[in-house]
Amino acid sequence: MIYLHALLVFALAIANCPFTVADVTTTINPTSNWATWEGWGVSLAWWAKAFGDRDDVADVFFTLDTTVFNSQVLPGLGLNIVRYNAGACSWNNISGDVMVVSPDMITSRQMDGYWLNWDSTDSSSTSWSWFVDSNQRNMLWNARDRGVDIFELFSNSPMWWMCYNHNPSGSNDGSSDNLQSWNYDQHAIYLATIAEYASVNWGFSFTSVEAFNEPSSDWWNGETGTQEGCHFDVSTQATVIAYLRSELNSRGLTSTIISASDENTYDIAITTFDSLGSTALGDVGRINVHGYQYGGGRRDILYSLASGAGKKLWNSEYGESDATGQELVSNLILDFIWLHPSAWVYWQALDIEGWGLIEGDNDNLTIGSASQKYFVLAQFTRHIRPGMQILDGGSDYTVAAYDSSTEKLVIVAVNWDSAQYINFNLSEFSKGGVNGALVQRWSTQIGSGEQYVGYNDTYINGEVFWSYFDNGTVQTFEVDSVVL
Repeated sequence: MIYLHALLVFALAIANCPFTVADVTTTINPTSNWATWEGWGVSLAWWAKAFGDRDDVADVFFTLDTTVFNSQVLPGLGLNIVRYNAGACSWNNISGDVMVVSPDMITSRQMDGYWLNWDSTDSSSTSWSWFVDSNQRNMLWNARDRGVDIFELFSNSPMWWMCYNHNPSGSNDGSSDNLQSWNYDQHAIYLATIAEYASVNWGFSFTSVEAFNEPSSDWWNGETGTQEGCHFDVSTQATVIAYLRSELNSRGLTSTIISASDENTYDIAITTFDSLGSTALGDVGRINVHGYQYGGGRRDILYSLASGAGKKLWNSEYGESDATGQELVSNLILDFIWLHPSAWVYWQALDIEGWGLIEGDNDNLTIGSASQKYFVLAQFTRHIRPGMQILDGGSDYTVAAYDSSTEKLVIVAVNWDSAQYINFNLSEFSKGGVNGALVQRWSTQIGSGEQYVGYNDTYINGEVFWSYFDNGTVQTFEVDSVVL
């Protein structure tokens, strides 16, 4: 009896202690403001070319609904950004000229282009076909109909007939410009015309247009390329940007911003930023960068450059083959802490060998199961929503976001260490929730195990709450009645 009484006293003491038996504590900083969140997104090339007619695919990616998908119950990711790829391929003959196809080109990565020949810039002429690329366009419309509200038009390569070697996979050495100098403006006309056509005929307007994709990289080789791609020297980028701004303006698309330059890594993006020049930077409304430097690179310097120039910053493309979700959550948290993007976009939502959030074969048109990475990403996309203020989470394992309209604080945290309790301290807020109030939480195990499970077992004690984390666990918490 004495032993049981002692246990009861100890349990009550733990329950009323502001810092319970926890190994680490993180304190959220309410005075920070790293970005106003614009949203989560995905590029539509190449998977939408293959599966653009699938309504269930659109449901799982572009709604927050729970969907039964290939016998799996999937929580919708609620993505609100799509990047639509303006293709570079066509199979017509232009006065004896035809497209050159790399011997290693993957068929599913050849994207149909709208401008078939150089005879006319008039989009209503026979030089243009607006019926190609129907599947990618159908997924674009499916996304729009499900609430997607940010649209970016991007190019992997100019139309093949604008290229020196007529190969939309790149120059013959990979490191030389492949856009013919006399077609700099034609590339801008192509993209601006698509943007204009969309605003008139497709039921939305593109928020931004990006004329390049990893332009400084040297692997866009027409003799070995497996996809569309094109190298652009920085000076060429600056010239094309000026043409693109002029072409958009002449069509009344003055509010459509230009994004640049979608470099492969943070460090290359820094070099490009420093070299573009003030005129080109003045025409750029947002800095886009890809996240393929993973755990490396000076994210902080790129953020300082972008913010110092008054530019928003996106991680506009990220992907890797780790289906467990470990690399994704690690690099995503690094982006939040150091890059401070206002949006984050995944590359191939459906793909093979772990690259896809859902396993899919774009050539054989087969779809499998969602990987654990899908559920890891859901911890972020379903809770950190557009309009929220991104806060300093106080540690290298925490991301925080605040919704001022609902006075809700969202915390996403990962535990890389041995199983432990983690404290979350809200004492720096004017009001850190309500003592005794429920904190909803959701849990996902990296690799295998829990996929996306909700719990109602966590409560605020004073201005602190805590939760038990197994090793390799991602958890999200939503705290109500929080005031900055």
